[in-house]
Amino acid sequence: MAGDPIEGEVLVLVAAKASVGPQRLPELVDRVAADLGPRRETYAREYERAYETDDRTAFFVEDGHWQAIRDRLDLGEREVDAVRRAHHEQLTRDGRRLGRIEEFEMALEIRECVVLGTGA
Repeated sequence: MAGDPIEGEVLVLVAAKASVGPQRLPELVDRVAADLGPRRETYAREYERAYETDDRTAFFVEDGHWQAIRDRLDLGEREVDAVRRAHHEQLTRDGRRLGRIEEFEMALEIRECVVLGTGA
């Protein structure tokens, strides 16, 4: 599956719960990634970095950030919700791996997240 920076297993899990078909979700994630990738420096300057790995960097962003992405890319509500869920699930999955899940879950109570591929 496509969907960089989101792992294939995460896409499968989210697609099972989302109102977007499993073939459509990787395409949506890629479309959003293509829009967000060139904005990496802006994210690094303006938002808190949650973590960085060889494959991806995650940022905590303000509540409502995904609505701005939806508007900019002319996505439907279901489409943006599915992509937002994929980013959220990737962050929580990585949080478990890093031993920081409680910290991330608390942060996600008041903020959203964006996960960007590192391009490595």
